[in-house]
Amino acid sequence: MTAANVEIPVTIVGSDALLAATHELSSRLAQQAAARDAGRTLPFDVFAEIRQLRLGALRVPTSAGGAGGSWRDVAQQYLTLARGDASVAQAFLGHVVFVERLRLMGTAAQQQQYLPLAAAGYLFSGAAAERGGQFRGELQTRLTAEGDHFRLSGLKHYSTGALFGDWLKIRCLNDQNQLVSAIVPANRPGIIRHDDWNGMGQRCTASGTTELNHVWVAAAEVLMMEPWRHQRHHAGATAQIIHCAIDSGIALAALDDALDFARQHVRPVKESGVSKGNEDPYLLHTVGEMSAHCRAAEALVLSAADQLEAAASARFSQQNIEVCEHLAAQASLAVAEAKTVSTRASLAVSQWLFDIGGASATVRTRNLDRHWRNARTHTTHDPLAYKYRTLGDFYVNGELPPLTFSY
Repeated sequence: MTAANVEIPVTIVGSDALLAATHELSSRLAQQAAARDAGRTLPFDVFAEIRQLRLGALRVPTSAGGAGGSWRDVAQQYLTLARGDASVAQAFLGHVVFVERLRLMGTAAQQQQYLPLAAAGYLFSGAAAERGGQFRGELQTRLTAEGDHFRLSGLKHYSTGALFGDWLKIRCLNDQNQLVSAIVPANRPGIIRHDDWNGMGQRCTASGTTELNHVWVAAAEVLMMEPWRHQRHHAGATAQIIHCAIDSGIALAALDDALDFARQHVRPVKESGVSKGNEDPYLLHTVGEMSAHCRAAEALVLSAADQLEAAASARFSQQNIEVCEHLAAQASLAVAEAKTVSTRASLAVSQWLFDIGGASATVRTRNLDRHWRNARTHTTHDPLAYKYRTLGDFYVNGELPPLTFSY
């Protein structure tokens, strides 16, 4: 699979069309999500449809055949997908993160090669995380020079969505201990993708192990990330805003099921003084509180996405570096605030669902506990304590967010 036989799509889809297609897909996913989670049925069929719909073209520039969507569009897309099935949304996360990093860090030749692929429907996934080491994020995977090419060896864990990807972006260190990524076809010899993820939630994300056994890598397939490790840029917030959108989508999915339960299944408590469950004042109070948390999270996520878009636009229009770094810092702070609220919303709303449904909501055939399991599993990505500390340090002491390089 190379760019040599992939042309820029003749038909350029627009952002509105892609978001409409995402909404329609999400509505169908919502009807399947409980059974898919219960049986841990990996969504290969869904990702085949995502390719066909070219949903991954949303953030690709129009010059490369994409929709040229904004970060608000991206956040809305992932929020909508997560409302239907949070596993699908998370497994799709690596694609847009790759597109953004490629636009920021890739050479002109790499952008010309890979962006049309993303616009045409091909899916990019990633393998970054590893176990072991003293600190999170430490890497043992190596890219070793061998003549005019390289060899890639290592073991990756939590390779979310890798089983669904056509191409993989694999983070590693080169011979000079520089941070790089190898961009390789997922079916290249030496790559073995395992379906061994066994988390209690997000069960269908295919977040398994990826073995890299002396994988051949061309020089043109190496993305140089090292120069960006010590610069402030907006790409560090891209994965974070999608995590926020996914958490918000989980909360909305739990609210959807709570409303369905309240309208159709709840019997009133005798002491309530009402004859119908949907008139119970405490049920209505709980639903109101759930809705408020959902809407607050959604609003903050979309607002933060607007600030991320401002930072990205400044960088890609080659504005003054000080302006770019200032906007990137503001975007990071906004995303941190959105993260704190979306995390709390996903956990609280998915728990309050059982205050609506009572014991009947715990029946395994309904599988309503998947919302809380998904929220609790997904929100382990980033400890909120560090988000709060970052925000407090900025507002009290004027300290900018620390430089990070997640995903």
